[in-house]
Amino acid sequence: MTAADRRSNLLALARGARGFMPDDEGAALHQAAHRAGSQAAGGATFVEIGAWCGKSTVYLGAAAEETGAVLFSVDHHHGSEENQVGWEHHDRDLVDPVSGLIDTLPFWRRTVDDAGLGGSVVGVVGDSPIVASRWHGPVDLCFIDGGHGATPAWADFDGWSPKVAVGGWLAIHDVFPDPADGGRPPYELWCAALASGEWEEDGHRGSLRVLRRIRPPTRR
Repeated sequence: MTAADRRSNLLALARGARGFMPDDEGAALHQAAHRAGSQAAGGATFVEIGAWCGKSTVYLGAAAEETGAVLFSVDHHHGSEENQVGWEHHDRDLVDPVSGLIDTLPFWRRTVDDAGLGGSVVGVVGDSPIVASRWHGPVDLCFIDGGHGATPAWADFDGWSPKVAVGGWLAIHDVFPDPADGGRPPYELWCAALASGEWEEDGHRGSLRVLRRIRPPTRR
């Protein structure tokens, strides 16, 4: 199989995976990760915050495989607030019949295994702020798509954005300038990043915003 065929197959698997990311935004995420992986010397490190069932993991993992990067996919796999019973994005097929909790980990694992990305993707099962507090290396690309409530969204941003190296990328999903289109926290993260003077815009597609770090963080 040629590299082009492999990429085409992986992107097709990503499009078919269970999840909420539109195809054009997924393609843009893959392109951003490919830029990050291609420009990092010695193999890039990607971090994904919020994986659900693996759709975005495959978009990012495809770029990781192509460029020799490694993607660390961080998720507790019990769903965000909006995924719980009674909320708009609840899916009862994802509820574990024994625990009664959402458990997306088996679905995520199947998606990654079906894509054959085990050599480029590492699953990290746990709470994002806890993992961030013990993470000490630089990150070349961080994708934030975890809980969209104010508390979890800011915890993800505060925990992970300072770890992105100068010249590295930060991608934020579900950024909606018009509050009629979606929740405010991801948009507020994006605004705060730009206002800090540490980042510059580096493209967008739909609700996906991509930023590149131009100055070291003022806090860690």
